[in-house]
Amino acid sequence: MPFAGAALIIIGVFLLIMLLLSVKVIRPYQKGLVERLGKFNRILEPGIHFIIPFMERVKVVDMREHVVDVPPQEVICKDNVVVTVDAIVYYQILDPVKVVYNVSNFLMAIIKLAQTNLRAIIGEMELDETLSGRDIINAKLREELDKITDRWGVKITRVEIQRIDPPRDIQEAMAKQMTAEREKRAMILLAEGERESKIKKAEGEKQAAILQAEGEKQRQILVAEGQAEAIRKVLEALSMADEKYLALQYIEKLPELGRQGNLIVPYDTESLIGLLRILQKVKDIPMPETPKPSSGDGGEEVTPSEPGEGGSDLNPEKA
Repeated sequence: MPFAGAALIIIGVFLLIMLLLSVKVIRPYQKGLVERLGKFNRILEPGIHFIIPFMERVKVVDMREHVVDVPPQEVICKDNVVVTVDAIVYYQILDPVKVVYNVSNFLMAIIKLAQTNLRAIIGEMELDETLSGRDIINAKLREELDKITDRWGVKITRVEIQRIDPPRDIQEAMAKQMTAEREKRAMILLAEGERESKIKKAEGEKQAAILQAEGEKQRQILVAEGQAEAIRKVLEALSMADEKYLALQYIEKLPELGRQGNLIVPYDTESLIGLLRILQKVKDIPMPETPKPSSGDGGEEVTPSEPGEGGSDLNPEKA
């Protein structure tokens, strides 16, 4: 009986171990490859599965996206400049069977593949193109890697160039060039600013001159219109004034005009005719002769002769 009990215990422990070995749990982001007696048998999806212990072996493959760092390496550009390039490659396994059985060391293979393709791509580009064309390098490298890794059941999702470091002397030359370019742009911007300032100032002076001329023109127009309106008002007032009042004003001004030696012109035609008549009458009246001074020897005083007695006649009609 003790021997039988020990045998049962041994059998129970063995069955428990066999049960534990036969249970296999696959996580949601994994897939299992079952090999039976050294040959691929089936793929295990996420969940719990039972296998035959000692006859079947399971290889678990992580199906999530992975990243691999490509070590820095020195690459020669097209213009014979040595640069140090560092990259990162993102990949995702699509076919677990191919990635396990078609390549022995996938990580080493993809690193070496990325390095060789980087040398080929950058070797066809000059330094300036390399520094400014990271997106082009990333796209070309991803395309080349994706072509090769397709037979491995892997998809290259993204490639990023971390850094491209030229030699120290090239960096110093680039820094000086950058400084010179910035100074050049600053001088150009300063010159353009001064030019714009002068143009704006000239345009302002031109506009001010135009506005001043327009103002002077408007002022002269208003002055002329004011004078015309004043003349029109005066003419209207004269046309509405009393003739006697105008004649009185004219007579009052005659002496002043006569003292200044001005030509007296009547304000209307009838007055002009009347003035001519008055002058005619004044002309017809004989003017008295000026008495001559007496001689020193007591001669007689000369008197004006009567008309008809040989004296001069002042009447122009009798002359």
